[in-house]
Amino acid sequence: MKTDNTKAQMRKGVLEMCVLSLISTGEKYPSELLDQLKTADLLVVEGTLYPLLNRLKDAGYLEYEWRESNAGPPRKYYRITPEGETITATLQQAWSELVQSVQLTLENPTSNE
Repeated sequence: MKTDNTKAQMRKGVLEMCVLSLISTGEKYPSELLDQLKTADLLVVEGTLYPLLNRLKDAGYLEYEWRESNAGPPRKYYRITPEGETITATLQQAWSELVQSVQLTLENPTSNE
């Protein structure tokens, strides 16, 4: 069984929650998000992040503001909306429940309980 594709799919499945969680701590510029995701070993490229940010914005979970930059063109800073905060909390709760369920399965795979 090739695990690279499976691992990539698992990362993609939680990427939306991770991006929302990072932005919930304060406004973020996309390159900051990329750095934080890479630091967490959630290797993401711009071609993945920008469409995700647009989907989250279109869903009403994020909004952005253009700001002038000292080092080049204006930058787009993303911040979470109240609806985004709600969905982030919901996703984090669902993630905690899933992790707990998976952990129980891994620890005791033959139990019928």
